[in-house]
Amino acid sequence: MTEVEIISSSTCPFAQRTRMALIEKGIEHTLSAIDLNDKPDWFLAISPYGKVPVLRHNGAVIFESAIINEYLEEVFRDRPLLPRDPVRRAQARIWIDFANARFTPHVYKLMLAQDADAQAFQAERLTKAMLMMEHEGLGKLGDGSYWLGDDISLVDLTFLPHMQRVRVLTHYRDFLIPDECVLLKGWLQLMGQRPSVMEGSASIDVLIENWRKYAENTSTGTTAEDMRAA
Repeated sequence: MTEVEIISSSTCPFAQRTRMALIEKGIEHTLSAIDLNDKPDWFLAISPYGKVPVLRHNGAVIFESAIINEYLEEVFRDRPLLPRDPVRRAQARIWIDFANARFTPHVYKLMLAQDADAQAFQAERLTKAMLMMEHEGLGKLGDGSYWLGDDISLVDLTFLPHMQRVRVLTHYRDFLIPDECVLLKGWLQLMGQRPSVMEGSASIDVLIENWRKYAENTSTGTTAEDMRAA
Protein backbone atom coordinates (compact mmCIF):
# COMPACT_ATOMS: atom_id res chain seq x y z
CA MET A 1 0.00 0.00 0.00
CA THR A 2 1.24 3.47 -0.82
CA GLU A 3 2.52 5.25 2.23
CA VAL A 4 0.32 7.84 3.92
CA GLU A 5 2.08 10.81 5.47
CA ILE A 6 0.43 13.31 7.78
CA ILE A 7 2.23 16.61 8.34
CA SER A 8 1.22 17.90 11.73
CA SER A 9 2.06 19.95 14.77
CA SER A 10 1.84 18.53 18.27
CA THR A 11 -0.56 21.19 19.57
CA CYS A 12 -2.72 21.90 16.51
CA PRO A 13 -6.37 20.93 17.17
CA PHE A 14 -7.15 20.66 13.46
CA ALA A 15 -4.25 18.28 12.86
CA GLN A 16 -5.39 16.32 15.92
CA ARG A 17 -8.70 15.58 14.15
CA THR A 18 -6.89 13.85 11.29
CA ARG A 19 -4.40 12.05 13.51
CA MET A 20 -7.31 10.56 15.44
CA ALA A 21 -9.07 9.55 12.21
CA LEU A 22 -5.97 7.74 10.98
CA ILE A 23 -5.68 5.87 14.28
CA GLU A 24 -9.38 5.02 14.50
CA LYS A 25 -9.39 3.68 10.93
CA GLY A 26 -6.19 1.70 11.51
CA ILE A 27 -4.36 3.36 8.61
CA GLU A 28 -0.62 2.90 8.67
CA HIS A 29 1.03 6.29 8.31
CA THR A 30 4.10 8.32 9.03
CA LEU A 31 3.92 11.48 11.11
CA SER A 32 6.02 14.49 10.17
CA ALA A 33 5.89 17.19 12.83
CA ILE A 34 6.82 20.78 12.03
CA ASP A 35 7.27 23.93 14.11
CA LEU A 36 4.50 26.35 13.13
CA ASN A 37 6.62 29.22 14.41
CA ASP A 38 9.40 28.27 12.01
CA LYS A 39 7.76 26.71 8.98
CA PRO A 40 10.22 25.07 6.57
CA ASP A 41 10.23 26.16 2.93
CA TRP A 42 9.25 22.68 1.69
CA PHE A 43 6.11 22.86 3.83
CA LEU A 44 5.10 26.31 2.60
CA ALA A 45 5.51 25.03 -0.94
CA ILE A 46 2.77 22.41 -0.44
CA SER A 47 0.51 24.21 2.06
CA PRO A 48 -0.89 27.39 0.48
CA TYR A 49 -2.45 28.49 3.80
CA GLY A 50 0.64 27.63 5.79
CA LYS A 51 -1.50 25.46 8.07
CA VAL A 52 -1.56 21.85 9.24
CA PRO A 53 -2.67 19.17 8.74
CA VAL A 54 -1.46 18.28 5.27
CA LEU A 55 -1.85 14.75 3.89
CA ARG A 56 0.40 13.25 1.24
CA HIS A 57 -0.80 10.06 -0.45
CA ASN A 58 -0.34 8.59 -3.93
CA GLY A 59 1.38 11.76 -5.09
CA ALA A 60 -1.56 13.94 -4.00
CA VAL A 61 -1.34 16.72 -1.44
CA ILE A 62 -4.55 17.43 0.49
CA PHE A 63 -5.15 20.03 3.17
CA GLU A 64 -7.94 21.16 5.52
CA SER A 65 -8.81 18.60 8.20
CA ALA A 66 -12.49 18.08 7.27
CA ILE A 67 -11.57 17.45 3.64
CA ILE A 68 -8.69 15.16 4.55
CA ASN A 69 -10.94 13.10 6.80
CA GLU A 70 -13.57 12.69 4.06
CA TYR A 71 -10.80 11.69 1.66
CA LEU A 72 -9.68 9.00 4.12
CA GLU A 73 -13.30 7.77 4.28
CA GLU A 74 -13.51 7.46 0.51
CA VAL A 75 -10.12 5.81 -0.04
CA PHE A 76 -9.86 3.62 3.07
CA ARG A 77 -13.32 2.05 3.38
CA ASP A 78 -12.53 -0.33 6.22
CA ARG A 79 -13.65 0.90 9.63
CA PRO A 80 -16.02 3.62 8.34
CA LEU A 81 -16.39 6.77 10.43
CA LEU A 82 -19.45 8.09 8.61
CA PRO A 83 -22.86 6.37 8.35
CA ARG A 84 -23.77 4.55 5.12
CA ASP A 85 -27.35 5.79 5.25
CA PRO A 86 -27.62 9.05 3.22
CA VAL A 87 -29.82 10.80 5.80
CA ARG A 88 -27.54 9.92 8.69
CA ARG A 89 -24.51 10.91 6.62
CA ALA A 90 -26.14 14.27 5.91
CA GLN A 91 -26.81 14.71 9.64
CA ALA A 92 -23.16 13.98 10.35
CA ARG A 93 -22.08 16.61 7.85
CA ILE A 94 -24.49 19.15 9.34
CA TRP A 95 -22.83 18.78 12.72
CA ILE A 96 -19.33 18.79 11.27
CA ASP A 97 -20.26 22.09 9.64
CA PHE A 98 -21.69 23.31 12.97
CA ALA A 99 -18.41 22.47 14.68
CA ASN A 100 -16.41 24.37 12.09
CA ALA A 101 -18.69 27.38 11.64
CA ARG A 102 -20.66 27.84 14.87
CA PHE A 103 -18.61 26.29 17.68
CA THR A 104 -14.88 26.41 17.02
CA PRO A 105 -14.75 30.13 16.03
CA HIS A 106 -16.23 31.13 19.40
CA VAL A 107 -13.50 29.22 21.24
CA TYR A 108 -10.88 31.33 19.48
CA LYS A 109 -12.84 34.57 19.69
CA LEU A 110 -13.28 34.22 23.43
CA MET A 111 -9.57 33.56 23.81
CA LEU A 112 -8.66 36.56 21.64
CA ALA A 113 -11.11 38.98 23.29
CA GLN A 114 -9.27 41.37 25.59
CA ASP A 115 -11.90 43.54 27.31
CA ALA A 116 -14.60 42.33 29.68
CA ASP A 117 -17.55 43.23 27.46
CA ALA A 118 -16.12 41.39 24.46
CA GLN A 119 -15.31 38.36 26.60
CA ALA A 120 -18.84 38.29 28.03
CA PHE A 121 -20.33 38.52 24.53
CA GLN A 122 -18.21 35.66 23.18
CA ALA A 123 -18.81 33.55 26.30
CA GLU A 124 -22.57 33.90 25.75
CA ARG A 125 -22.27 32.84 22.12
CA LEU A 126 -20.12 29.84 23.04
CA THR A 127 -22.60 28.87 25.76
CA LYS A 128 -25.47 28.97 23.26
CA ALA A 129 -23.47 26.78 20.87
CA MET A 130 -22.83 24.21 23.59
CA LEU A 131 -26.49 24.16 24.62
CA MET A 132 -27.44 23.43 21.03
CA MET A 133 -24.82 20.68 20.90
CA GLU A 134 -26.32 19.21 24.09
CA HIS A 135 -30.00 19.31 23.16
CA GLU A 136 -30.15 19.21 19.36
CA GLY A 137 -27.03 17.13 18.81
CA LEU A 138 -26.22 14.57 21.48
CA GLY A 139 -29.75 14.72 22.86
CA LYS A 140 -31.51 13.81 19.62
CA LEU A 141 -29.18 12.11 17.15
CA GLY A 142 -28.07 8.98 18.91
CA ASP A 143 -29.16 6.32 21.35
CA GLY A 144 -25.65 5.76 22.62
CA SER A 145 -22.82 7.72 24.16
CA TYR A 146 -21.26 9.07 20.97
CA TRP A 147 -22.58 11.75 18.68
CA LEU A 148 -24.36 9.41 16.27
CA GLY A 149 -25.03 6.47 18.55
CA ASP A 150 -22.96 3.71 20.09
CA ASP A 151 -19.82 4.12 17.97
CA ILE A 152 -17.42 6.95 17.23
CA SER A 153 -17.68 9.00 14.03
CA LEU A 154 -16.03 11.93 12.29
CA VAL A 155 -18.46 14.17 14.16
CA ASP A 156 -16.89 13.18 17.47
CA LEU A 157 -13.39 13.66 16.10
CA THR A 158 -14.30 17.10 14.76
CA PHE A 159 -15.64 18.43 18.07
CA LEU A 160 -13.18 16.78 20.43
CA PRO A 161 -9.97 18.88 20.10
CA HIS A 162 -11.62 22.23 20.78
CA MET A 163 -13.80 20.77 23.53
CA GLN A 164 -10.55 19.69 25.21
CA ARG A 165 -9.39 23.29 24.98
CA VAL A 166 -12.32 24.52 27.04
CA ARG A 167 -10.05 23.79 30.00
CA VAL A 168 -7.70 26.40 28.58
CA LEU A 169 -10.62 28.83 28.43
CA THR A 170 -11.30 28.03 32.08
CA HIS A 171 -7.71 28.92 32.92
CA TYR A 172 -7.62 32.21 31.03
CA ARG A 173 -11.28 33.30 30.87
CA ASP A 174 -13.04 31.44 33.73
CA PHE A 175 -15.34 29.80 31.19
CA LEU A 176 -17.01 26.50 32.10
CA ILE A 177 -19.17 24.04 30.21
CA PRO A 178 -22.78 24.88 31.19
CA ASP A 179 -24.13 22.76 34.07
CA GLU A 180 -27.05 21.47 32.01
CA CYS A 181 -24.71 19.98 29.39
CA VAL A 182 -24.70 16.60 31.12
CA LEU A 183 -24.49 14.60 27.90
CA LEU A 184 -21.67 16.78 26.61
CA LYS A 185 -19.64 16.29 29.76
CA GLY A 186 -20.22 12.53 29.69
CA TRP A 187 -19.23 12.38 26.03
CA LEU A 188 -16.03 14.32 26.71
CA GLN A 189 -15.10 11.92 29.52
CA LEU A 190 -15.81 8.90 27.32
CA MET A 191 -13.75 10.30 24.45
CA GLY A 192 -10.82 10.86 26.78
CA GLN A 193 -10.57 7.09 27.29
CA ARG A 194 -10.02 6.26 23.62
CA PRO A 195 -6.45 5.36 22.53
CA SER A 196 -6.70 7.71 19.54
CA VAL A 197 -7.46 10.63 21.85
CA MET A 198 -4.80 9.73 24.39
CA GLU A 199 -2.17 9.34 21.68
CA GLY A 200 -3.07 12.51 19.81
CA SER A 201 -3.62 14.90 22.72
CA ALA A 202 -1.15 17.30 24.29
CA SER A 203 -1.23 17.74 28.07
CA ILE A 204 -3.31 20.54 29.55
CA ASP A 205 -0.14 22.29 30.79
CA VAL A 206 1.27 22.28 27.27
CA LEU A 207 -2.00 23.60 25.84
CA ILE A 208 -2.22 26.39 28.42
CA GLU A 209 1.27 27.56 27.56
CA ASN A 210 0.74 27.14 23.82
CA TRP A 211 -2.52 29.13 23.87
CA ARG A 212 -1.09 32.00 25.89
CA LYS A 213 -0.55 33.83 22.60
CA TYR A 214 -4.29 33.69 21.95
CA ALA A 215 -5.15 34.82 25.48
CA GLU A 216 -2.82 37.81 25.09
CA ASN A 217 -3.90 38.38 21.46
CA THR A 218 -0.29 38.23 20.28
CA SER A 219 -0.60 35.27 17.92
CA THR A 220 0.56 35.94 14.37
CA GLY A 221 -0.65 32.58 13.06
CA THR A 222 -3.04 32.08 10.19
CA THR A 223 -5.88 30.82 12.40
CA ALA A 224 -5.70 33.84 14.70
CA GLU A 225 -5.67 36.18 11.72
CA ASP A 226 -8.69 34.41 10.24
CA MET A 227 -10.62 34.62 13.51
CA ARG A 228 -9.86 38.31 13.98
CA ALA A 229 -11.13 39.02 10.46
CA ALA A 230 -14.29 36.90 10.74
